Amino acid sequence: MNHPADLLLTGARIHTVDPELPEAEALAVRDGRIVWLGPDAEAERWAGPDTERIDAGGRLVLPGFIDAHNHVRLGSDDACVQLAGARTLEEIHERIWIWHTEHPEAEWIEAEAFDYSAIPGGRMPCAADLDPVTGDTPAIVLSYDVHTAWLNTAALRRLGVSRNRTELPFGTAQTDPETGEPTGFVTDFAVKGLSREGHRALRELGVPWAAPDRQYGRLAKSLDDAIGYGITTVVEPQNSLDDLELFERARAEGRLRSRIVAALFHPRGTSDADLDEFAAAADRFADDRLRVGPLKLYIDDVVEPRTAALLEPYAGCGHHRGETFYPPEEFAELLAKLDARGFQCFVHATGDRGIRTVLDAVEHARTLNGPRDARHQVVHVECLDPADVPRFAELGVVACMQPRHCAPEIAGPGQDWASNVGPDRWHKAWPMRSLSEAGAVLAFSSDWNVAEMDPMIGIYTAVTRCPLGGGEPWQPGETVDVATAVHGYTMGSAYANFLEGERGSLTVGKLADFVILSRDILAVPAERIPGTVAETVVVAGKIAHRAVAGS
Repeated sequence: MNHPADLLLTGARIHTVDPELPEAEALAVRDGRIVWLGPDAEAERWAGPDTERIDAGGRLVLPGFIDAHNHVRLGSDDACVQLAGARTLEEIHERIWIWHTEHPEAEWIEAEAFDYSAIPGGRMPCAADLDPVTGDTPAIVLSYDVHTAWLNTAALRRLGVSRNRTELPFGTAQTDPETGEPTGFVTDFAVKGLSREGHRALRELGVPWAAPDRQYGRLAKSLDDAIGYGITTVVEPQNSLDDLELFERARAEGRLRSRIVAALFHPRGTSDADLDEFAAAADRFADDRLRVGPLKLYIDDVVEPRTAALLEPYAGCGHHRGETFYPPEEFAELLAKLDARGFQCFVHATGDRGIRTVLDAVEHARTLNGPRDARHQVVHVECLDPADVPRFAELGVVACMQPRHCAPEIAGPGQDWASNVGPDRWHKAWPMRSLSEAGAVLAFSSDWNVAEMDPMIGIYTAVTRCPLGGGEPWQPGETVDVATAVHGYTMGSAYANFLEGERGSLTVGKLADFVILSRDILAVPAERIPGTVAETVVVAGKIAHRAVAGS
């Protein structure tokens, strides 16, 4: 006789993402793990007097989503002016002005999520654009991708930015080519400003956004959002050793309902002693709720401000094609060194030259160290030369992609991404189908807070390449089917993070992490995928979230 289950799910359409048993109607959980899957007719033998019961009512059940690249620690900050959706400089001005008049005593004006396309003429913003609505109060405005910061004149003074001081601990101040004076636009913020040293510098300079309590507030809010979307594992891709204290606090306060994989940021100049600290942190945080281990590196920046590394020049920009943060030979030696020490590397690469540089480096590492199951990741894979598509599978490199980024209203015709690369390169944009058909592992993710966290939006975009509200697709030849998209958010992301033995599919012996959805996204028309709700979310056999009726 079987020992009774702690939890028994029945009346479900279970899509297991396990080819050995693709579908089931019921599953039993004991001690946080799946002990049985099968038909409803056999489920009662697992029931006991203390068994918790869930009747799925015929709804679709999927493995808990694994968001392979989600900046929960950055999140969205309620203390900032929210600029998402502001499509013009005038609208940015209006939102900042309203906030400033409502908070006249504020020492800083902080705003987030400005879109580059809101600045007229295809140029980047400058201090003079902010000064009329901010006056003498220092203002810092972060871009929607957090790769750049925009300062007013008062902030330039407060932060000590001048023509003689443009290399900052939190970024690189751009200068006017004629006067040499800083413009107020700061690049490399994601590389420097989000580093341990950059955050400490911003705190010491009195920028409230960088304060630990503000950071924790963003993390806690994002963690609540994640479990509400059915995301049972979050891969937080860029953290310093200081940031790990935030996750410990979240666990102590009961906010860590989703599991976390935290990658540690490896900025240029990281020492062997730093690597020893990273390895020690990986040993310290190694349980199934909070695991530390991968390293995050950058080879290039982003296409919108023309800082990604392209093989050919940007459209309409003369000879400018962006730069890599490392010379290719130096990066190849670095990655080989990290590979030899056993680290898994997540490398941010958006441009086709940046991506090729990473693939070349992995090939070099394999030549020096011999092949190993490293599962290094190229993160973003936005503009990929077709010649490099088969190299992902050949080299065992995971393509960690964010489907929402390729939506027409974000990156398509008329938007900065498409304009900057030019129509001749649009066929290179987010080639998900080509990579999948070439045998690459796709790990899907949101890149929150750059885009919406909801996996339903990512799945919809991967399947349609259409705007969220409907309309014509962009590059529809690179769509994937719903099952492939679900795999990318489950088993693909599990494999990408060495979790496939424990998560990613609903299989006997694995952790009982699953989600009951309000709609069968495998059967409904694609336009009905957005708006699908995670009605019940289970982590380790315990109900972690139930949707509020009508949500």
